[in-house]
Amino acid sequence: MKKFIPYSHQWINEEDIKEVVGVLRSDWITQGSKVEEFEKLLAKYCKAKYALAVSSGTAALHLAYLAAGIKPGDEVVTTPLTFAATSNCLVHCGGKPVFSDVEEDTLNINPELVEGLISHKTRAISVVDFAGHPCNLDEIKKTARKHSLLVIEDASHALGAEYKRRRVGALADLTVFSFHPVKLITSGEGGAVLTDRKDFYEKMKTLRNHGIVKRPEKGGWYYEIESPGFNYRITDIQSALAVSQMKNLEKFLRRRREIANFYNKAFGSVKELTLPVQKSYAKSAWHIYPVRLNLEKLRAGRRKIFEAFQKEGLGVQVHYMPLHLHPYYKKRFGYKLGDFPVAEKYYQRAITLPLFPRMTREEAQQVVKTVKKAIIFYK
Repeated sequence: MKKFIPYSHQWINEEDIKEVVGVLRSDWITQGSKVEEFEKLLAKYCKAKYALAVSSGTAALHLAYLAAGIKPGDEVVTTPLTFAATSNCLVHCGGKPVFSDVEEDTLNINPELVEGLISHKTRAISVVDFAGHPCNLDEIKKTARKHSLLVIEDASHALGAEYKRRRVGALADLTVFSFHPVKLITSGEGGAVLTDRKDFYEKMKTLRNHGIVKRPEKGGWYYEIESPGFNYRITDIQSALAVSQMKNLEKFLRRRREIANFYNKAFGSVKELTLPVQKSYAKSAWHIYPVRLNLEKLRAGRRKIFEAFQKEGLGVQVHYMPLHLHPYYKKRFGYKLGDFPVAEKYYQRAITLPLFPRMTREEAQQVVKTVKKAIIFYK
């Protein structure tokens, strides 16, 4: 039986465990000082003025859209090639996702198409740093400024990534990170929104905690609800893990980049595969390593090859079926097959190979050997 290699996995060490145990033995396991410690650490790393840690990346997206003032009837230009939360949270605000096709190489939103999708109802452009590769933010921001729009960056894949030698996190009006176990660092579940705007930060901070505003001048117990918020708080237990994980972020990033480079060299001559790219303006975080099968050179479809990889012990995945092809988005907004051909073509051929910092060289070699074996068999 071959060793199973998942597409991604967290890396928890003894220091992480020690940090969490320390919180468990303290008086505060939630709403204590560890949350603020993590927020300050994250803001400093990304060179942002404010960071708000929350219970999940999805909660972070929801708060970002609310801070941006998205309300029923508003439109946001975004990408269909992303996890559901990017658009689901917009819909929860009553907004409409106006999808744009993606670039052929990076699979990020195509800046050349965005302006043609802007209407009098558009309030923001919501971009996604697919696989950890930053979007062409200068072009996106140029369009946004021209039309007085906000830019929201879903950087759930991209903590530690760089755009023109600047770390992702303070390049958009609002930037969202996720700390799910498969992400660059983990807090178990968790997320954060970063911004340089104090008004956005204060609004999100209130909404994170039920919309509560304390009024101590009226009594130590007294508070008011100014707007109906949510329980999107992150715990000190989670934050302690995140603080500890931040110490190893650069090591994690180096290892991800080493594995990506190893794959690039190993698969560089395999004409049956199209490999992910890294543009000259970017330094990817390599959250995932998605390859595309050149099916015209193979005598099997994606599903058969996917299953062959799994049978050989590779925990491959597909990221993602474009959102406009899901039943809800087709029924609610009228999207259909053929609307975004670049994203659709990618999806029909995509397989995500295992890549995570704790992978050994032997595991990476097993991935390469297994992929090449299957490709040769189905040529």
